[in-house]
Amino acid sequence: MCSRTSKQFSRTLVTTALPYANGPVHLGHLAGVYLPADIYVRFKRLRGEEVIHIGGSDEHGVPITITADREGIDPQKVVDRYHAMNLDSFRRCGISFDYYGRTSSKLHYETASDFFREIDRKGIFVKKKEQHFFDPRAGRFLSDRYVTGTCPQCGNPEANGDQCEQCGTHLSPRELLDPRSKLSDEAPVLRETLHWYFPLGRFQKKLEEYVDRHAVEWRTNVVNYSRTWLKQGLNDRAITRDLAWGVPVPLDTGEAEGKVLYVWFDAVLGYISFTRAWAAGRGEPELWREYWQSPDARIVHFIGKDNVVFHTLMFPAILMAWNEGRTSEVYTLADNVPASEFMNFEGRKFSKSRNYAVYLGEFLDRFPADTLRYTVAMNYPENKDSDFSWTDFQNRTNGELADTLGNFIKRSVDFTNSKFGGRVPHQCSSEDWKAPGIEWDDCFERLQQAYEQFHFREATALGMEIARAANRFLTDSEPWKALKTDRAAAARTMALSLNLCHTLAIVLYPVIPETADRIYRMLGFSESLEDALKNGDVRWSMAAEPRLPEGHLLSGESEILFSKISDSDIAPELEKIEKLLANIGNGEEQPREAVEPEDSGFSPEIAYDEFLKVDLRAATVLECEKVKRADKLLRLQVRVGGETRQVLAGLAGSYRPEDLVGRQVVMVANLAERRIRGEISQGMILAAEGNDGKLQLVEVGGDDVNGKRVQ
Repeated sequence: MCSRTSKQFSRTLVTTALPYANGPVHLGHLAGVYLPADIYVRFKRLRGEEVIHIGGSDEHGVPITITADREGIDPQKVVDRYHAMNLDSFRRCGISFDYYGRTSSKLHYETASDFFREIDRKGIFVKKKEQHFFDPRAGRFLSDRYVTGTCPQCGNPEANGDQCEQCGTHLSPRELLDPRSKLSDEAPVLRETLHWYFPLGRFQKKLEEYVDRHAVEWRTNVVNYSRTWLKQGLNDRAITRDLAWGVPVPLDTGEAEGKVLYVWFDAVLGYISFTRAWAAGRGEPELWREYWQSPDARIVHFIGKDNVVFHTLMFPAILMAWNEGRTSEVYTLADNVPASEFMNFEGRKFSKSRNYAVYLGEFLDRFPADTLRYTVAMNYPENKDSDFSWTDFQNRTNGELADTLGNFIKRSVDFTNSKFGGRVPHQCSSEDWKAPGIEWDDCFERLQQAYEQFHFREATALGMEIARAANRFLTDSEPWKALKTDRAAAARTMALSLNLCHTLAIVLYPVIPETADRIYRMLGFSESLEDALKNGDVRWSMAAEPRLPEGHLLSGESEILFSKISDSDIAPELEKIEKLLANIGNGEEQPREAVEPEDSGFSPEIAYDEFLKVDLRAATVLECEKVKRADKLLRLQVRVGGETRQVLAGLAGSYRPEDLVGRQVVMVANLAERRIRGEISQGMILAAEGNDGKLQLVEVGGDDVNGKRVQ
C-alpha cells in the first residue's frame, strides 16, 4: 500500500522516458513505458483529477550521430525523421500525450543551459583533464561508441567501446584490444582533454534519505537498483563530451569550445523544458511551475528498469544541486518511479541492432491498436520480464476481446434494437444490479487500487472478469426465450445488459479507449467518450451503478468490435521470426522429446529451505480450452489473487475443458514462465496420477481461498 496517495495532491505530472530519435519504437518500448503511463493518465482523467502527460524525443547523443554518419546526412535530419515517425506511431496507438517535445528545441537548450550555469555558479562541478582517444584523420575526439576493437573477454573482433554485443561485457574504449576508429578505420591515439564532472557523492546522504523515504511504495527493482549504487558509493560523473551535436557547454571560455552537455544530463531536463513548452502553448507560460515547483503536485516517472538510477539518483541530484541555497523556485522530486521489467519477443530480448523486433508503426499497419494495447496490458512486465508472442496475441484477440467482450456488447445492442425498439426497456434497481453475481463494492475497490498502484495487468484482468460475468449472465438468462413467456423478465435482462455495456466502456477505457468510445456511441451518446470526459459528463464512479434510465435511446446501430485473427494473418510474422533467427545465427537448442523416467521411488532429498521456495497457491479456473495440434494440452486462464494467468497443463486425457471451469486448484505460482508449443505457461497445476493412468486434480475447498498460500 502506498504511504501517500494521489488524493493528497492537487495535480499530477506524468513523464515517460525519452526514446532516442535514431530509429522506430518497438513493442518493448510500448510495454515498459508508454502504454502503462497512458493507462494511468486515462484512469486519472476518469477520476476527474488534474493530470498532464509529458513525453518527447531524446535527440542528442552518440546513437544519433552514428546513424547520421552511416547515412551521410546531418543529425538534424535523422531526428526530424524519427521524431515524426515515433510521434505518429504513438498517436495511432492512442498514447495521449498532453505534450510531446524535442530536446533539439530552442527552449530545451535554454533550460539545460540555465541548469548548467546555475550549478557552475555554485562551484559544484569538478573539472578534470583526461586522456581520451582521438582520430587524427577525422580531427576529433572519439566517444566510446566510435571506437571498435577486439573484446578482451571473448575475442569478438567487432566489439564496441561501451559493450561487446557478443558476450554482453560492459567495456571502456581503452580496454579494447587493437582499437580503431569507426570514422577512419585507423588506430586512434590518446590525447588530453578537459571535461566537467558532476559530483554525485556530494549528494549521497540526501539521495539515501530520498530513496529510504519511498522504499515502501516504490517497486522492489527500483529500490534495489538505487541502493546497489548507493552501497557502492557515488562517484563523479562526466557531464560534458567532445562532440559537435548537442547542447553546447554554455560558457564563454576557450576550454568549453567544441564540447556539449552529456546526454544523460541534458535529456532528463527535457521533462522540465517540455512542461514549459506545454504551458506556453496554453498561453500560461508560468503554469509549469505548479507542477515542478509546488508541494501540491505529484510527479511520476514511467521508465524501464535500465533507466532507474538516472531517475532515482542522477536527476534528483541535479535538482538538489539547483535547490541548494535557494528559498524560491525550488524543484520537487518525483514521488514515484514505476520502472517496468523487460518485455521480450517470442522468448528473446528485443534487439534493434539485429532487427529482432516488432516495430509499433508496422504493427499498427496490420492490426487495430486496441488489440495490441489489451494484449500488452495483460502481459505487462510489472515485476518480472514478460513475453509477447503472436500466438498469445491471436488467442487473446479471438477469445477475450472478440468472443467475450465483443460478443456480449453486440448481442446486447442487437437484441435491444430488434425486440425493444432500441430503447432501454426497464429501470434497473439496486437489486437488479446484483444479478450478474458481481460484488460491486469489492470489485471497484480492487480495480481502483490496481490502477492507482500501477498494477495494470491486474486492472485489465479485473475489467475482463466483468465482461465474462456479463456474458455469462446474458447467456444464462436467455432473454430470447423469456420474451415469449415473460416479456418483463426479458426487459430486465436487457436493461441490465445495456448498463453493463456502459460500465465496461468506462472500466476498460484506460486500456482500450477507441473500443470504449465505440461502445459508448452505440449506447446512444452523441458526443465521444473523450469529449464526455472533458465536459465532465462521464466519471469513474458512474461505472459502479446502472446509469442508463428506462427509455434511453440507443444509436440504432451496432458493429463487430473485434475481427478474429486467423492463422494466415500471423503466418507472415512467424516466417519473419524464423528468417531473423537464421540470420542472427543463434541456434538455441530445440526442446528434446520427453523421456519417461524409470520408477525409482521418491525424488532425491532436498533441504527444507529449498522446499520453502516453492509458492503453492489456491487458484480458480476461469476458462479452459484445448490447445491446437496438441492432444494432451489444455489452456487454462486461472485467477490467483489479484491477477489472471495462462497455464498450459497436460490434462486433456483426463478432463474435458468445460469440466474444469470454476474449480479451485493448487498451482505453483512462482515457477518461471516457459514456452510450450509456442505458448507461454505461467505456472503449474498440481495433479496426481491414479491407478488407471488418468490425472486427478489437487483441489481446495472453502470460501475466499483464492490466492491464499497452500501450507
